[in-house]
Amino acid sequence: MLVCGTMTAAEIRAKIEPEVPGATAEVRDYTGTGDHFQVRVVAPAFEGLTRVERHQLVYRALGAAVDGTTIHALALETLT
Repeated sequence: MLVCGTMTAAEIRAKIEPEVPGATAEVRDYTGTGDHFQVRVVAPAFEGLTRVERHQLVYRALGAAVDGTTIHALALETLT
């Protein structure tokens, strides 16, 4: 659920985990404003992928939320 152009860490996790096979996501709102997040995703689906390809999977899962108005900043760590 989006509220006034912000998201919660739980909402981000709920978008990523079902879309990236086997993923476990840890999400932290590092400013408390609902638009700057640090995300750590561990997934076997990342095996053999480049960092860019891993990030593309996560961005695809988040869809329009990474449009710059809902999520302004996203620091990703993607691991197998």
